[in-house]
Amino acid sequence: MSAAPGRPKQANAPSGGSDPREAGERGGMSYAAPVMQACALAVGHGTRRVLADVDFALQRGEVLCLLGPNGCGKTTLFRTLLGLLAPLAGAVQVGGKPVAHWARADFARHVGYVPQAHAGVFAYTVLDVVLMGRAARVGRFGAPSPHDREQALHCLATLGVAHLRGRSYTAISGGERQLALIARALAQEPAVLLMDEPTASLDFGNQLRVLEHIAQLRGQGMAVLMTTHQPEHALRIADRIALLGGGRLQAVGRPGDTATPERLAQLYNVSPQAVARALGANAPQETTV
Repeated sequence: MSAAPGRPKQANAPSGGSDPREAGERGGMSYAAPVMQACALAVGHGTRRVLADVDFALQRGEVLCLLGPNGCGKTTLFRTLLGLLAPLAGAVQVGGKPVAHWARADFARHVGYVPQAHAGVFAYTVLDVVLMGRAARVGRFGAPSPHDREQALHCLATLGVAHLRGRSYTAISGGERQLALIARALAQEPAVLLMDEPTASLDFGNQLRVLEHIAQLRGQGMAVLMTTHQPEHALRIADRIALLGGGRLQAVGRPGDTATPERLAQLYNVSPQAVARALGANAPQETTV
């Protein structure tokens, strides 16, 4: 996808060092502390580990993309980061505080989540679905205010689907449902946004629209952690890429250094030549020191 928005250029950071944003400021925003951090994290179900030794720190104004084959544990990792599953080892912190120490309403105001699109059961209108993203800001017994409705409509309009506001969520296409779920998460006004394959089911135009909006969110200081099965999207939009496979975090770093044809070939069990052909001009070159 050659028309996808590009990543901002970054100077090379020393091996093992921190990104300059961790110690400095950009656009008046401090990057002294990560907005989300995993430390020696192991995730899984019951006693069965899916991933272990996961370490990363997500900064404000950063897009970190997770790449990995089906079944590598991306969704389980997300559920753990969201506090829906307890870590088997290690810890997750949001805003410098363990996830377990957050009140759920406060957490929902700070962290947004875009799941993969689902068919839905109840025939809520699309606007009602997006308004659900305002629930943590409305209060337990409150009702959406005109401002809440305005915010929800703005999120739909930003993604080009305001015309769907009165349609039943169960009657629209899978791609349209995906855009509605993204709008719902944006309506929360979170500081951190977790997106599970946000461009899945979308046509080419809507893929571009979503990627462009992610780039805008980064420019506004939002931190985005997303999974994708399209390495070309990660190479275009991400500040850093993490490779998940074989039950561990294999690598995390700048796109050109991390998502090389050789590493992607090993990750997905295909040949480097096949990866290079698939990525075309987007394929980074392996460098040696």
